[in-house]
Amino acid sequence: MKKPELLAPAGNMDALKAAIIAGADAVYIGGKLFGARSYASNFSREEIIEAINYAHLYGVKIYITVNTLIYDNEVDSFLEYIDFIHKNNVDAIIIEDLGMMDLVRKTYPNLEIHASTQMNIHNLEGVKFASDMGIKRVVLARETDYEYLKYIKENSNIELEIFIHGALCMCYSGICYLSKFLTGRSGNRGTCSQPCRMKYDLYSGNKKLNNDKYLLSTKDLNTIFNIDKLIDLGIDSLKVEGRMKSSEYVYLVTSLYRKAIDSYISTGKINITSKDIDDMKKIFNRDFTKGFLFNEDNNNFTNEFRPNHIGIPIGKVIEVGKRIKIKLNGTLNQNDGIRIIGKTDEGWIVNKLYKNNKLVNTSTNTIIEIDKKYEVNVGSTVLKTTDIKELEYIDTLIKNKKKIHINGYLECINGKKSKLILNDGVNKIEVLGSVVEKSKNISMTNNDLEKQIKKLGDTIYILDNLEINKDDNIFIQNKDLNNLRREAINKLNNSRMYKTNYLKKDYYINLDEYNEEKGYAYVNKNVECKYIYTDDINLKGNNIIYRLPAINKYPKKGNYLCNDIGSLYLNKSYSDYALNVTNSYTVAFLHSIGVKRITLSYELTLDQIENLINTYKKRYNKLPNLELIISSYPTVMVTKYSLFKKYNIKNGYLKDLNNKIFKLENNNDLMYIKNYEKIEFDSDKCFKLGINTLRIDE
Repeated sequence: MKKPELLAPAGNMDALKAAIIAGADAVYIGGKLFGARSYASNFSREEIIEAINYAHLYGVKIYITVNTLIYDNEVDSFLEYIDFIHKNNVDAIIIEDLGMMDLVRKTYPNLEIHASTQMNIHNLEGVKFASDMGIKRVVLARETDYEYLKYIKENSNIELEIFIHGALCMCYSGICYLSKFLTGRSGNRGTCSQPCRMKYDLYSGNKKLNNDKYLLSTKDLNTIFNIDKLIDLGIDSLKVEGRMKSSEYVYLVTSLYRKAIDSYISTGKINITSKDIDDMKKIFNRDFTKGFLFNEDNNNFTNEFRPNHIGIPIGKVIEVGKRIKIKLNGTLNQNDGIRIIGKTDEGWIVNKLYKNNKLVNTSTNTIIEIDKKYEVNVGSTVLKTTDIKELEYIDTLIKNKKKIHINGYLECINGKKSKLILNDGVNKIEVLGSVVEKSKNISMTNNDLEKQIKKLGDTIYILDNLEINKDDNIFIQNKDLNNLRREAINKLNNSRMYKTNYLKKDYYINLDEYNEEKGYAYVNKNVECKYIYTDDINLKGNNIIYRLPAINKYPKKGNYLCNDIGSLYLNKSYSDYALNVTNSYTVAFLHSIGVKRITLSYELTLDQIENLINTYKKRYNKLPNLELIISSYPTVMVTKYSLFKKYNIKNGYLKDLNNKIFKLENNNDLMYIKNYEKIEFDSDKCFKLGINTLRIDE
């Protein structure tokens, strides 16, 4: 049975150290730029070097996220950043942008690339595409169900990584534009404003259907009791989400999944207790779901009541006066965080805790009182959202330096140099010391030698066994033994701090020539134009092209407008908006693999489009064949979760707090959310930029 990699998140050095102490096999981090969690603390360049060195010393891999879309004016700094992290021995990068993927793999052929979940690879063909491109690993879409995951695993050779715990996106990752259109903050650029965590009302006709407001807010993924199935399947990497979470969260969740994996590997059972789950809930949860990975019911995917941490219930309000009287069915400590679900639904820290009118530090399963900060109702549920004792305990564990167990061999033969061999199970090093002398008085014993060699207090090592081969009547000065030990430890450290094989080459690409044209494309509208895109596969005509959906589990060959990498891999015909083309390198890459016409991303302004086209012409001395959607209500989300199913409706729309209307569409068991307003570009301006085809989708 193959043991999978446990991959933990870290938004700063404290979280990284916590992940390593908790037993992570690899940690993914982000720098200050080009990562999909721009609001995490993230790592400076100096911290990146420190993080890589620290992790490698413990035998832990470091992956760095560069999983955002890149604009042409950013490419030089992007490539310089890649050069920096490659030179400093990063184990792999996690990437979204197709053009940057092609640029990096050609410029740095020895740098391992992982395809981000932002690349929206959700079918076998997408996995095969990644493999053909030299990508080492694919982070599959979180919507991938277990049976299809098994199908992909059985029919591919590439490494597969899946999310097993943490926050979920409502939309398929990489094709969510809701934040971009609402606030200008792009999820594909690492600045998502999380509009799915906001309040909405659902209407069918004029009838409002919902009571709770957070219709698009997902529960947190938790697959800890299903981890056996993923191990049996041979999934290569199991990933915990949480680069914006605390070091305590990272430690606890990582340690529990470490426990689950190791217990199943060694005993065939998952040794996770109800206390473990309660601890996990206290550190952070929005309630838990097994997600679409394990076919969670549509009714157990969202938490419509609240979008934030809910903790665990620990009691009920039984009386309200100057203080709030609570009957506990759990433990409450001074300085715990609570939330009372009542009039104001507010949370606060319990600064004072009273039992029988006396201050106490803690109380369990009794009646207690706390100071009233907000108005609450009798009968309200009391939630514990922070357990101060849990956090203090985790902090003590994190502060303990993790130790690596090693074995040694010491040889002390008269007239020869002393020799020390250290072995960590992977690396074996040997150093020679001073010449061993005959003792003039008392000979050194094994205990004398062992005492000096085992002085490893400030290092990361514990010497479990030291085999000693020595002559009788020998003498070595303690300072010489100390030097021998220090030199051996330094040499072992250097062996563990491996170097990656840095190599830089020139970028190259072969491109066809395209002519400058001017034409229009319409969607599902039979007018005189260059192209008609249709969702009706039965329509025929020389200018009719079938438009594939953004999510296409089983792509087929044909002359299609493709919205995902897998479909494009099979068809190499025309690319649609969801391929997220935002720079000239992506245009060139798609043309180089046979894509005839390329639709630009919704993410681009006209100025950025002009820069893209001019940069393409200058670099390649050729014209691209580009298309731009100039009139449309864009699809801002495609979700496997369905409000149509949950509320048993055939049509509907969402209304946000600002009365913006988002039309809902139901197609092939997927829910499509349309933007609240139409985008419009001026045709003449767009043609003057050098775009060949303008699309109108009304």
